[in-house]
Amino acid sequence: MKTLVVYYSRTGNTEKVGNELAKELKADVEKIIDLKNRIGAISWLSAGHDAMKKKLTEIVEIKKDPSIYDLVVVGTPVWVTVTPAIRTYLRNNKDKFKKLAFYSTKGGSETKTFKDMEEEAGKEPIATLELTTKEVNENSYKEKLQKFVDSSKKRSKLST
Repeated sequence: MKTLVVYYSRTGNTEKVGNELAKELKADVEKIIDLKNRIGAISWLSAGHDAMKKKLTEIVEIKKDPSIYDLVVVGTPVWVTVTPAIRTYLRNNKDKFKKLAFYSTKGGSETKTFKDMEEEAGKEPIATLELTTKEVNENSYKEKLQKFVDSSKKRSKLST
């Protein structure tokens, strides 16, 4: 099974989890780069507003074609919902996904991030993983991550 892990990360939490997932899944990695400045307090507020309004953004051209992968695992931090960078990636590539799995890192309570991701991608994920910032910072998410990896492997084989 050829797998790609794609993520956007502002603070490094989503990136950390994405790299661990890629290692466990023996996957390629694509980091999504938002061309809009999202650093600093004012940019952080603007980022949350853009996410809430379901805005798209300009991203650096992707290097890996998702259509050549059996499974694409997409990760986003939660800014009320999915980030504009991942929303843009999903919308731009919705016709290229065979199977999808989603993961998120979040500081607060969950809203409807995975539902929004599913709508943008036009495809239901075979697995999801929700992690809190606290879990990532304390490295207390390994069991959840392993269950997600196992579920993704099993479900991607079942639906082939």
